[in-house]
Amino acid sequence: MTKKERFRHFVEYFSVHFAEPTTELHFNNSYELLVAVILSAQCTDKRINMVTPPLFERFPTPFALAASHYDELFPFVRSVSYPGNKTRHLLGTAKMLVEDFGGEVPDTLEELQRLPGVGRKTAHVILSIIYNQPAMAVDTHVFRVSKRIGLATHTAKTPLEIEKQLVNELPQEVIPKAHHWLILHGRYICVARTPKCSICPLTYFCRYYAQVTAKATSQPGSQEDACSGQQPARQIKNQE
Repeated sequence: MTKKERFRHFVEYFSVHFAEPTTELHFNNSYELLVAVILSAQCTDKRINMVTPPLFERFPTPFALAASHYDELFPFVRSVSYPGNKTRHLLGTAKMLVEDFGGEVPDTLEELQRLPGVGRKTAHVILSIIYNQPAMAVDTHVFRVSKRIGLATHTAKTPLEIEKQLVNELPQEVIPKAHHWLILHGRYICVARTPKCSICPLTYFCRYYAQVTAKATSQPGSQEDACSGQQPARQIKNQE
């Protein structure tokens, strides 16, 4: 099966079965999503959704957060990963939003990446969800699943390489949705250590499944994950 055929099957399946995907982070506006995404780096959405309600109650706007200080904010985020760094990032981001952007979350990649704690991946999440721009945020799930399915090449080594390959092949109008399709599929079915191929609806066009099936046929009992698409976490982290 060619790559173009895989992309066609991928888009057709999810367009029918999951037409309107969305992030699992809870938010009410662009400011809240930005804060949640900054906090979510190397942390679960479930944990972030537990942390943000009291945080947003105390700091409902960038102006309220910018007027705060480290010792006041830290207790609200102490249960997430890297709480010290994230406390500093949130304070710096809030001050920049107020001073440079009038309290509004910017809508360009370049401006978003100026904010402390915001890298390419985080910026693309904001652009795709809030502004519906054709931005592909590549996290560990997108990296792994796109390589396993066969949407990206085996040789892709960085999130940026994966991003370019996906954006070049996907119709622009589905790029914001495809980000969520890949994340949720990787979170619940195409998991890192033991993908749930027996319940996966994509096996009919999945490159990984075809390779594992072929290997099992020639060498019974040997189904090691030869093309997991895994990447050292530090490389993904550097893109956030």
